[in-house]
Amino acid sequence: MCGIAGFIGSGNRLILEQITRALTHRGPDDEGFFVEEKKGVYLGHRRLSIVDLAGGMQPMSSADQELVIVFNGEIYNHGELRTALIAKGYEFSTHHSDTEVLLYAYREWGEGMLHKLNGMWAFAIYNKRDHSLFLARDRFGKKPLYYFHDSSSHGVFAFSSELDSLLHHPQAPRSQSLVALKKYFAYGFIPAPYTLIQGIYKLPGGHYGRLNLTSNQWHIERYWEYRLEPCQQDLPHDGGQAWAEELLERLDRAVKRRLIADVPLGVFLSGGIDSSAVAALAAQHLPARALQTFSIGFTDPSFDELSYARRMALYLDCSHHEAILDLNNAIDLLPDLLSKLKEPISDSSILPTYLLSKFTRRYVTVALGGDGGDELFAGYDPFHALHAAKIYSKLVPKVLHPAITFLAMHLPVSHRNISLDFKIKRTLKGLAFSPSLWMPVWMGPLDLGELDLFFGDKNLPEEIYSEAIEAWERPGRKASDLDRALHFYTSLYLQDDILTKMDRTTMLHSLEVRSPFLDIEVVDFARCLPHSVKLRNGTTKWILKKALEPLLPRDIIYRKKKGFGMPIGHWFRSGRMTPIEPKLASAKKFFYERLQAHQQGRSDERLFLWAQCVLAGVVKTRG
Repeated sequence: MCGIAGFIGSGNRLILEQITRALTHRGPDDEGFFVEEKKGVYLGHRRLSIVDLAGGMQPMSSADQELVIVFNGEIYNHGELRTALIAKGYEFSTHHSDTEVLLYAYREWGEGMLHKLNGMWAFAIYNKRDHSLFLARDRFGKKPLYYFHDSSSHGVFAFSSELDSLLHHPQAPRSQSLVALKKYFAYGFIPAPYTLIQGIYKLPGGHYGRLNLTSNQWHIERYWEYRLEPCQQDLPHDGGQAWAEELLERLDRAVKRRLIADVPLGVFLSGGIDSSAVAALAAQHLPARALQTFSIGFTDPSFDELSYARRMALYLDCSHHEAILDLNNAIDLLPDLLSKLKEPISDSSILPTYLLSKFTRRYVTVALGGDGGDELFAGYDPFHALHAAKIYSKLVPKVLHPAITFLAMHLPVSHRNISLDFKIKRTLKGLAFSPSLWMPVWMGPLDLGELDLFFGDKNLPEEIYSEAIEAWERPGRKASDLDRALHFYTSLYLQDDILTKMDRTTMLHSLEVRSPFLDIEVVDFARCLPHSVKLRNGTTKWILKKALEPLLPRDIIYRKKKGFGMPIGHWFRSGRMTPIEPKLASAKKFFYERLQAHQQGRSDERLFLWAQCVLAGVVKTRG
């Protein structure tokens, strides 16, 4: 795992060094640079050594010096690809570097190489022969890749693993993007390709781009997307047993692939079904007590899952490490986190994930996690709400909805983790809109009407929620609401919230995290399963739970989902935390009205206030 950076065009080595060294936390072990000053080619790399510690130095060139690569990520099937390339006559100078495999895979298959890769990646390959720069990002966007492009004939193209790194180039854009800001308050994250800076973009997951160095033309193409293609609509005659067994076999292979490392390795263990499955499968491939597991607990029982993590660690006979956090003191850690975050993301679990990563890095360099399980197999609360929402929309006249919502808003406010009143109010809030907007409105800090008040203008749903609408409509007219919701979570929320949060918080501590559930073999199998086995008779992740019955205790498999949140509602209510007021003049009145309503207990504004708190902390740091 590393940090990559570079630019084509005007500049010098000093600028390259500044851009690259801004990524030192992502790669503290080494650095390297490639410069062709006359051609205006500058590539930089910061290394976190994981595989082939002696031979994986970057930037790396092919034997004939025609290809040069900087790469961030891990290719788990690089051994098989290396064997295939050797059979085609390629000779390798490294012992087992996946970076060198990428170089020759590109020479052999061009962009078609991307379909052969199993892993996570963001890389740039400079091709001296055809004067091009090829950039690619993995299917789900686990590894970040930012860029800006001045399309004039002598303009600069620059890229980096992080947004703020690019700002070290003197020609980088600096103005804030109003569109991205609106989307941030609509979703709680900034969807690709947008960033908070106008003119700087994220290369979306599942895409590649090619820059012609002669003409300075930049072209982007999608090479993969998550598509639901169920092979049938319900259970086969064996009650899904064969599906469950195959799912477990694929997940086991995915975990085994991710245990390969030349450095210490462990597993995040929350005691939930996803992390427990990963830990249990990893333990089967390691000697007794060789697996290290890591958990973080809280003094507030409504947020704590430590007892389940301990139960699983004991059950698996792991070498278990845990830390207990006093939530009342956690707030003091926020300024440090926000000063390092660089891009706002209002997922409140970002703080405990940051602390878990810091704790884990004391012992290991690589950790496996359970990300992706909820998105692939319908594990979130909104999946439960879909059926009731559909019935409500059909039976309740629209004219009555405002009155019902008004009554619900007078339910007593609770700041416990995922409280019942919070669920009811968020659900009713979303039902004021069309089904294509249910998901973002249920989870976002502000709905469309609130965005109008906050920004002082009129916002169109097809502009603010363009990504959510596209994700909802993409499965086709005959798709069920559950399939549409699954597509939203896997194609949008997973990339721009969950994986972004995990990448930022772990790499701030130079910790690599691997996600077995997002192995392409597991993903392709999940895509072909009907939704009826993901959410079945009110049971989320039904097929996954069935698959894990031979592996995990039933009380772990079928316990209620808790989540990994923080008591932000209580913090704002008690005055322990007060966000900085917005800079927008139109937003100040709205902000103070919502803050006062929350502090007086008249409404629950935790999502909006937290989003503003994170945004203000990030922007203040950037200056």
